[in-house]
Amino acid sequence: MGRIGKAVARRARGFGLKIIYYSRRRLSEKEERELGAEYVDLDTLLARSDFISIHVPLTEETRHMIDEKKLKIVKRGAIIINTSRGAVIDNNALVKALEEGWIAGAGLDVYEEEPLNPNHPLTRFKNVVLTPHIGSATKETRLAMTMLAVENLIAFAMGKEPPNLVNREVLAVRPPGFTY
Repeated sequence: MGRIGKAVARRARGFGLKIIYYSRRRLSEKEERELGAEYVDLDTLLARSDFISIHVPLTEETRHMIDEKKLKIVKRGAIIINTSRGAVIDNNALVKALEEGWIAGAGLDVYEEEPLNPNHPLTRFKNVVLTPHIGSATKETRLAMTMLAVENLIAFAMGKEPPNLVNREVLAVRPPGFTY
């Protein structure tokens, strides 16, 4: 339930959806109240959810986080949406879950191997929506991404820490700013 998960939760509430979430770090009680969100463990989330929207980074911990064992826990009739990283879901297990009717469908913007081979088994299901990693390709999102990059570059050029710096350890090696 990071930045993207929270944004999805706010929008989902507009449709009257009950929000349950699992995250490595639990939100504060205040944030949970504001989002109307209930924290549960991953297995509970999978068993209770009608829609499972995944928003995690790809790490060793999250690689194949949704595997065959987890897919068997998923509530029958649920739809899984993955816009995070493809390898978070074991695609072979997902194909099996779709073939055997463990889940109702899937919406995927990312795949274990990109681009997705046009002959991949996922392409044959009528209950699967596939997009070529363009879920964020709106004018508004691309403009926001551009402005974020510009803000980071300006901060760096001014000798300040970029506001969205991911690898802060680099500051111990080299401070922000240009040296001539």
